[in-house]
Amino acid sequence: MSRQPGSQSIGPEYNSAMPNHSVDVLVTGAAGKTGQAALRALAHRGLAARALVRRAEQADAVRAAGAEQVTAGDLLDPGALYAAMQGAGAVYLICPNMHPQETEMGQAAILAAQAAGVGHFVYHSVLLPAEPAMPHHWQKHLVEQALAACGLSYTILQPASYMQNVLPYWPAIKNGVYRVPYSIQAAFTPVDLDDVAEAAAIVLADPAAHAGRTLQLCGPEALTSAQMAAEMAAHLGRPVRAEVQALADWEAAARQNGLESYALDALQKMFTYYDRHGFGGHSADLQAVLTRTPGTFGQFLSRLGV
Repeated sequence: MSRQPGSQSIGPEYNSAMPNHSVDVLVTGAAGKTGQAALRALAHRGLAARALVRRAEQADAVRAAGAEQVTAGDLLDPGALYAAMQGAGAVYLICPNMHPQETEMGQAAILAAQAAGVGHFVYHSVLLPAEPAMPHHWQKHLVEQALAACGLSYTILQPASYMQNVLPYWPAIKNGVYRVPYSIQAAFTPVDLDDVAEAAAIVLADPAAHAGRTLQLCGPEALTSAQMAAEMAAHLGRPVRAEVQALADWEAAARQNGLESYALDALQKMFTYYDRHGFGGHSADLQAVLTRTPGTFGQFLSRLGV
């Protein structure tokens, strides 16, 4: 594989003739929770996966998740993208969470995929992307538009909020409080990240069956934060109450923790949207891809073992 400026191969060169694999998939943003879940799902299906990470020190984690080759590079670097995509049959584009330049990253990845002759492009978008009230959603909408117009074979995945998003709150939840900066009566259709990863792997294993499709990936239940708190209480065997955190208090804590300005603004606007509208969709697409009912919130909790 040729190397372009800005990319760094970590470990042995990838062997595109490796046996027992039908599709060679590049996963970007591979060190994040979505990327690692995707790598595990691809490995489970016997698909050869390579990983593009931001920093070389992330290589061990993505190898442990199933990556057979790792490259470090920046998603805004055309050379790094082109080098990582050389010989790939498919690309799964996962961008960094809340990045102010996601549109530029998506456009750069599309151009690199065209230049490298990638066979299929899967974009990890979000549920309800064409919503200008949520700036980071709108950036994904612009990438979707560019992808639909580029001539590549593609599939767009639009996941709802992950069930795993409750895990950072877990210490407080175990102490009896699930606190969120929006109405505890706003309804969501949370999806298990493992189901999202499995759906992505299914699409990447058979791109022709999913070409040109945009798939909502939502869980099978509409749940409010109050209802999720009740389920977590039942799981833990102790009371858990849902509470609203004032947005000003959330902002003060986020600033103290060093959250960057774009993410701070985008998240506040997202929480305001959630407060007014919730964040829900339909599970039919996910059920059809998985050929089973997606996992429930209770089933997710039962796997935690805590």
